[in-house]
Amino acid sequence: MSWGEFIELRDLRSTREQAALADATQDPQLPEEKGEGHNFQPCSHAQPTWCDLCGDFIWGLYKQSLRCVNCRFTCHYRCRALIRLDCSWDRGSVADHAGVVEHNVETDTNVDERTDSVKQELTTPEVLQKVKEYNAQINSNLFMNMNKDGSYTGFIKVQFKLARPVSVPAPKKGGHDVGGRRASGVKRRTSFYLPKDASKHLHISSRTTSREVIEALLKKFTVVDNPGKFALFERSERHDQVYVRKLSDEERPLRLRLCSGPNEKVLSFVIKENETGEVNWHAFSMPELKNFLLILQREEEEHVKQIVQRYALARTKMQEALSGSTPG
Repeated sequence: MSWGEFIELRDLRSTREQAALADATQDPQLPEEKGEGHNFQPCSHAQPTWCDLCGDFIWGLYKQSLRCVNCRFTCHYRCRALIRLDCSWDRGSVADHAGVVEHNVETDTNVDERTDSVKQELTTPEVLQKVKEYNAQINSNLFMNMNKDGSYTGFIKVQFKLARPVSVPAPKKGGHDVGGRRASGVKRRTSFYLPKDASKHLHISSRTTSREVIEALLKKFTVVDNPGKFALFERSERHDQVYVRKLSDEERPLRLRLCSGPNEKVLSFVIKENETGEVNWHAFSMPELKNFLLILQREEEEHVKQIVQRYALARTKMQEALSGSTPG
């Protein structure tokens, strides 16, 4: 990235985004919190997830973690006592936490369902024509540019709609990094809730995947959470209805932007928690995968044991009732 592009991207940051990130990553006088206000309940995940405190993967699906019913802070049982981030329920509006952020109803469509305009690959002349049409509709300097190899570059805007907190490295004290792990074995991190109206412009290539967009956003904000915790969604408005679709890891957001045009109502990008997507198991090592299978086996055996005990107790009570009854 050139220095001019860097200055341009810096100036595009919203005031609120700059304030939130600066306070979280640079201000050593952050208000001290005690992890108050949470209402944690046992959580059974349809998909495995990551702990918002230590950042480690939560192994197992059956009541292996806790989640605040208000702010959705998710953590291991062992991490509950170490939480210092207060619940965000009282800070934001009730509408935001209830998911009512639009007058229109949002409909999640199929993950693999792509819009008609991007189902077919474009030829180089078609791309060149669309780039010209796109730039003709731009009122700013966020143009797209063709490259000699047939690829093109441009800007996309990504809005953050995160219900759970994000984490940055622990601050340094006296020039020494106080990161690493506490005596309890939990990594030291600084967590905060990102404002839901925060957004970021990225200068990317037509070859940049949605997974690379997520990784670039986390890197720019020095967020240390696992990229698998997040997913990139496309949002569109049609016939007074809002449609939201999760992009696959290999989709090209800039190509979607080019085919849809610059109108944000036709297409916009949102980053949210990856609560509905499949976990990329190929990213884990063989020992981790074997450990996961062992945990699932133990959970299955425990679950079967509980069911057998419940039915055995019911059978015993019915037999006692039958033995105590008189004929006729």
